[in-house]
This record gives sequence, C-alpha cells and structure tokens, in this order.
Amino acid sequence: MMKQESSDEEENDRENLISQNARPNDVARHRSVFQIDDDAFKSSLSGASRRFKKRYLLAIFLPMLFLILYFTTDLKNMFRTHVPTIKDLDSSSRMRESELQALYLLKQQEFELFKMWNYTTLVNQSNFNSVDNSSNLGNSTGLASLSTSMLEDLRSRVFGQISLNKRIQGVLLSSHENEGLVNLNENYTDPSFGGWNRCGKVDQRLSERRTIEWKPRSDKYLLAICVSGQMSNHLICLEKHMFFAAFLNRVLVIPSSKVDYEFRRVLDIEHINKCLGRKVVVTFEEFAETKKNHLHVDKFMCYFSDPVPCFVDDDHVKKLKGLGLSLSKIETVWKEDVKKPKQRTVQDVLAKFSSDDDVIAIGDVFFADVERDWVLQPGGPIAHKCKTLIEPSRLILLTAQRFIQTFLGKDFIALHFRRHGFLKFCNAKKPSCFFPVPQAAECINRLVERANTPVIYLSTDAADSETGLLQSLVVLNGKTVPLVRRPARNSAEKWDALLYRHGLEGDSQVEAMLDKTICALSSVFIGSSGSTFTEDILRLRKDWGSASLCDEYLCQGELPNFIAEDE
Repeated sequence: MMKQESSDEEENDRENLISQNARPNDVARHRSVFQIDDDAFKSSLSGASRRFKKRYLLAIFLPMLFLILYFTTDLKNMFRTHVPTIKDLDSSSRMRESELQALYLLKQQEFELFKMWNYTTLVNQSNFNSVDNSSNLGNSTGLASLSTSMLEDLRSRVFGQISLNKRIQGVLLSSHENEGLVNLNENYTDPSFGGWNRCGKVDQRLSERRTIEWKPRSDKYLLAICVSGQMSNHLICLEKHMFFAAFLNRVLVIPSSKVDYEFRRVLDIEHINKCLGRKVVVTFEEFAETKKNHLHVDKFMCYFSDPVPCFVDDDHVKKLKGLGLSLSKIETVWKEDVKKPKQRTVQDVLAKFSSDDDVIAIGDVFFADVERDWVLQPGGPIAHKCKTLIEPSRLILLTAQRFIQTFLGKDFIALHFRRHGFLKFCNAKKPSCFFPVPQAAECINRLVERANTPVIYLSTDAADSETGLLQSLVVLNGKTVPLVRRPARNSAEKWDALLYRHGLEGDSQVEAMLDKTICALSSVFIGSSGSTFTEDILRLRKDWGSASLCDEYLCQGELPNFIAEDE
C-alpha cells in the first residue's frame, strides 16, 4: 500500500517536473497534436491571404512588363548579326559610281569656269578698245552690237554652269532612294531664269515696219526676167521685181516655165493676191490670154548695163521670142555693173523707169541694191496681211511639218552644209568660207551645246565621205548627235504622201524647197555664208517669226584653219 502510494506520488512529481521544465514551443507543439487553438487558426489564414495577393499582383504586372518590352525594344535586331546582301553591295557600287561621275562633272565645270574667266577678260578688252575707237570716230553702233552679242554669249555660259551644278547635285543624290525623282538630263534652273531662253526668238519689231501699198493699174504690166544662178537666186530676183512693180503701180507677170523654173510647183501664186486682197501678180499664161492679140513688150529698159545690157544673153532673148513675145529695142538707162551695184533709192528708180507703156521689162534685178533696209525687213517692203508673200506652197509646207513630226520633233537644229562646187567659190572670196570638216564639227558642237538640242537636220550636197566624217565628230556630253537627212521614198512611210499623190515626187526644185521649209521651221539654224539657199532660209525664218538668237553662219567670225593655194 505504502509502495503504491509512494509510486503515485513519484508519478505526479515527474509530471510536475516535466511541466515546469518544458519550453513554450514544445508545449505548443505537444498541444497542437491533441487540440485546435483559435489564435493559431487565425494566424494561418492571414499568411495564406498574403501569399495569394503576391501571386495575384505578379500575374497582373508580369504580362504588362512583357508588353512594354515588346513595343519599346527591337529584340530581333538586338540578337541578329547583320550580313551584307547583294542589294547592299549594289547600293554601295552605285554610290561609288555616282561620286566618280560627280567628280567628272565638277572637272567639266572647272574647265568651263576658266573659259568664262578668259572670256570676260576678252569682253573687257573689246569694250576698252571699242570705246577708244568710238571716241575717236564718233560711232558707237559697233560697240553696242559687239557688247550685246558678247553679253548674250556670257549669259549663256553662266546659264550652262548653273545647269551643270544642278546636275552634279542630282548625281550625288541619285544613289539614294529618291533616285527616281532625279532627271540628270534636265537643265535645272532658278525661277528667276524662267523668262530667259539662250536661243529665244528674235523680236522682229513688226510694228516699226516701213511699207508701201501695192495698188497696180490692171492694164499695166511688168514682165519679170530672172536668169542669174539657181532657184534661190530667182526667188530673190522675183521678190525684188515685186518691189519694183509696187512703186511703179504695175501688175507683175511671173515668168513662163519655158524660160524659167516652174514656179507654180513650189510657190502658191494665188497666195500673193490673197495677201493683198487684189490682183497684183499673174502667170505668163494669164497674161498671154489677156494680150493674145498684141503679145508685145513695149519698152525694154535695163537696170544693169554691164557685163551685158539687162544681164540677159542672146539665148534668153530667143526663148522669150519663142513664147510669141515681140520685144522693143533693149536700152540701158544708166551705168550699172552687176559686180559693183550702187545703192539706189525709190526716187532714183522712179525717175528712170516710170512709163505710160502697157508692158515694160527691166531685166534681171537679182544684184540690184535699192532701199536695202526697206527690202530686207521682216515681211518685206510691201504692205499685206500675211507673214510673207513668197513662201512654199501649202503641199510643201504640210509635207515639211509631217517630216518634222516623224523624225525630228519641235527642238532641232537645221544645218545647211553647202559643199559641192563651194571650195573654189569660197577660196576666191576674202576671207574664204570653206571650212575643213573637223573645224566645222567644232563650230557645230559649240552651238549644239548652247542650244541643247538632241538632233540636227542636215541639208547638204556633200559626199557621203564628208557627211560620215562630220557625223562621227558631232558629239554632246559624250553622245553622238544624229544628223538626219531626208530618206529615199518608202511606201511604208506616209510623211511624203501628199507630194506623191500630186505628182511632185522626184522634182529637184520641190525637194530643194522642202529642204528650205524644214530648215525654216527649226529651233536654230546654221547656214553657209555666201549661199543664196541659206539667205532664202533666213528670209523665211525672219518673215515667219522663227528666227533665233542663236542663228548664225557656220563658224561665223572664224577663218578656215587651212586654205589651199590658188591654181
């Protein structure tokens, strides 16, 4: 009993001992096994809630972070290594080529600028010398003309350099993405240059024309006689006869094709009458019909006395008589030589050639020098409502226009390159007007550059050997400028169909007039000094208003760099 009581007491003491020595955590852990404490439960719920909120915030902000990085960072290029492509290499090559071309153009510009510098020096020297001479001679007209010509050429050179500078800029830009917007062949200019054209049209000052009214008496006639030279000479002779007929108050009789050219095939005779609104010219056939009972020249007065009276030989007199004409005695009214014609006035002519006879003749007047300034003014000396009185027929004009539309376009230079029989003719003149082909090509190249035209129409009688060499030497910016000639008849081409349908094909005089017409319609014309073919073209250009500031004779102002000795 005592042992049992003693054992219970020991057991109680052990439990008390454990309870006193136990750590708080151990007690709590020991308690949790058998019971649920309220504070522990609340603490557990609070921790779980905090963990849930963190996950929620992470789920919201992490996608937003990825979106920000996606739109602000080029991740593809960040990790990509750039490898040059064929396109990149081609772009680099184009840039290199453009730079080299730009350097070449700059070199050209440097060369041209040096030429301009030397040219301005020449202008200053010329002005100084001209001023000095004019002060001594009291004449400043030559100075004004010289200064104007040089100033225009200087302006042309400056204009060209501005265009060249802009081309250089275009070349440098051509390697970039906007290369399609750059036209390397364009003459870029500042708007201030908009009103100036290097080869603009000549102001003919038509309002200042001095004219005479042609109001002939219907029963009084002047028989035109033209024997000197080719067709161009005869047309000039015919124009002067019209002037004589106007102030002598006579109807002009056009020569018969039996003694002269068949003018009706190249000229519109009725056009002259329409321009004046009255009958001022008649064909020989019309005149013969009117005078069929008395076909007679009542008075044959010669304008020229030497080398033969009226400049008419016996052969031509026979041809006139062969028409059924009877002629009065051929008389000279004054001393006048075709080689040294004197300057005459209208009053001089009226004093010697006025007559009451129905039909008179005065011979060939091609070399006559009467009121030169009056005759050579635009439109001629006679008052009329047209641009000019003597012009190509309508068929020839339309054919020329069709040829230009087919082969040339609106901007072209026309070159009359006279060669056949011209060497001896020119070398007899002082100075000579016959130039070696290479020298001629240099002169043409300068004008081509100035006019900036893509093509040249060539009217020539030169051999193929000469034209072939000329073609190889006419070059602009490294490119050959084509020399275009009228091709042989081809049924596949329709530009000359009008001539073919009217039976004018193959007529040498029609073809010559067609050449003249094409040249007269060109932007710029280069003529052959001493050629009446050229002079008639210049007359048409002046009358039609197509004359350009750049029109000139071939190598004008120069001498041939080589001249053969006389025979």
